[in-house]
Amino acid sequence: MSIRPVKRIVTAQPTMEGAGVHLHRGFGFGETSETDPFLLFDDFRGDDPRQYQAGFPWHPHRGIETITYVLAGNVEHADSLGNRGMLGAGDVQWMTAGSGIIHHEMP
Repeated sequence: MSIRPVKRIVTAQPTMEGAGVHLHRGFGFGETSETDPFLLFDDFRGDDPRQYQAGFPWHPHRGIETITYVLAGNVEHADSLGNRGMLGAGDVQWMTAGSGIIHHEMP
């Protein structure tokens, strides 16, 4: 077995998405020479619900795969086809976001 060395350590950058959700972006939408340009990693959490409770209102993804995992709390998910559900602590959702379909995630 070969072990690959760590190439670089990156500090997640604070940013805002959705309806003003404060989050930290580990990678994506920037320098993508070391990752797939369609790979994005965001982390949002906090003690102040005002920094995340507005969530991610209706938006498209146009044909990508998304994975959402919840460590604590709940996230409501719904799409324009009428699918909906609640993700809780320990839940994982893998979604194929088809073109023409919109969805939202609301903490």
